[in-house]
Amino acid sequence: MSADDRRSEIAAYVAQRGEVRIDELVSVFGVSRMTIHRHIDDLARQGVLRKLHGAVSAQPSGVYESLFGFRQTHATAAKQAIARAAAAELRPGEIVLLDDSTTVAALLDHVPKVAPLTVMTNSLAHSRVLAEMDEVRLISLGGDYHPTYNAFIGHLCETVLAQVRVNLAICSASAISGHVALIQDPQVTRVKQAMLAAAARKVLLVDGSKFGRVALHLLADLTRFDAIYTDATLPDDLALRLRDAGTELVQVTVK
Repeated sequence: MSADDRRSEIAAYVAQRGEVRIDELVSVFGVSRMTIHRHIDDLARQGVLRKLHGAVSAQPSGVYESLFGFRQTHATAAKQAIARAAAAELRPGEIVLLDDSTTVAALLDHVPKVAPLTVMTNSLAHSRVLAEMDEVRLISLGGDYHPTYNAFIGHLCETVLAQVRVNLAICSASAISGHVALIQDPQVTRVKQAMLAAAARKVLLVDGSKFGRVALHLLADLTRFDAIYTDATLPDDLALRLRDAGTELVQVTVK
């Protein structure tokens, strides 16, 4: 297991339990106390975990789910596999909306292959990458900058989205519970809903760690998406419901 993967596993383990003793982490992950402390220090600097005397606790779930720095290092192999498959959605000459998710960030490597392309995004991180690409017209959505997401959200961003129409919107979600996609932050939820409303085709990218989890705000019923790309094995009844609704379900293999 790589250091990044181990940090992600530690963060998830602590988040599920709320508070965990250091000795337990040493035993569960089979590494030295020094290694565990090093990982915890890294996660504490990102604001994901909080160090206690002989133990570690999770920060509030909204912070855990949303921190851009942590999301960049979580489930990277799955995100890359999903992005490779979802690149088939991109068409030369079209206008594409990309949300601020790190799952969508993995898609950026594939954008030059289908240029020319017009890309709209509320992500500062995505904008910096796209700005360096030839034959990519970048439209950066303004609004209130939020460092937790490294993105622009709020009323101004929503207002701009209400005035545009695009061929394709690609987004992710904080959690999948039952047949709905969920987001922790209400402002992020409204921006993503505005993106979906502006798009002729709606695509959801979501790795398997999001399934069976809960976040506070409803983004959309899964049947609202034209395609869903994931590495997870969905329950048969959910997969059948999605396909009956005309949703294309693409399940990738993570190597």
